[in-house]
Amino acid sequence: MTPAVSAASAVDGSATTAPRRTPGASSSRKVLQLLLAFSERRWEASVAELAATIGTPVATTYRYVALLKELQLLEEGRAGHYHLTSQVMPLARAAQLANDLVRLAKPSMEEAARELGETVMLFQQFGDAAVCADRVECDRAMRFTFEPGHSLPLGLGASGKMLLALLPEIERDRRLAPIVEQRGTIVRDELKHALENRFSVSSGEIDEGVWACSVPVQAYGRRPTVLTLAGPAARITDEARHTAITALQGYATRIQRTISSYSL
Repeated sequence: MTPAVSAASAVDGSATTAPRRTPGASSSRKVLQLLLAFSERRWEASVAELAATIGTPVATTYRYVALLKELQLLEEGRAGHYHLTSQVMPLARAAQLANDLVRLAKPSMEEAARELGETVMLFQQFGDAAVCADRVECDRAMRFTFEPGHSLPLGLGASGKMLLALLPEIERDRRLAPIVEQRGTIVRDELKHALENRFSVSSGEIDEGVWACSVPVQAYGRRPTVLTLAGPAARITDEARHTAITALQGYATRIQRTISSYSL
């Protein structure tokens, strides 16, 4: 194992270890899985689609949907399709407020956005997704925006690739296999580069005309976290890209020191 891989494992600590399944909670688990089946990529779904996603019979899934409707977390939109209600929004806000990493990283993110003139984001790994925990937009008229709570698949984009690279080797290889089948072996080369150089870049992988770079934020015992910059590719010259990567690594180090001081 290379030193870079060892460092990546240290970033993770025990945060990505699969949680132990709680006995006697099968039905509760399925209800929560149903709720988590919704995302910005699938904001509505039929009962049959939800049943296939969580692996339950349609009749059982109907009962789960009825319960979530009773709690006003789901409602029916177009015929036979359900979506989340605004009732879940306070949950998202509460999660953001409870994430002390977001609070500790905010000052450095704001300074980075001012200095570099582009949007700066903080991403964390949850399962197979890279989730935006927070973002600071630049003040330019044309800018990239990505709302907190939005997610993208691991292995895609600068953030998704850097987060995947940071996972412990066994878990990384397990999650990487289907990605390689879909995108080819170039992904392995990109992850190797990310581990060796401690940064990842992408151009047009998620949004056409957008360039992004991502660097790790090492925080022992916390889930893998990265600091990402994104902006119009046409505006960011090759020199500016090199500057952005170096500066972002400096801000990530500053955030790491802040977290370490807070944890003492």
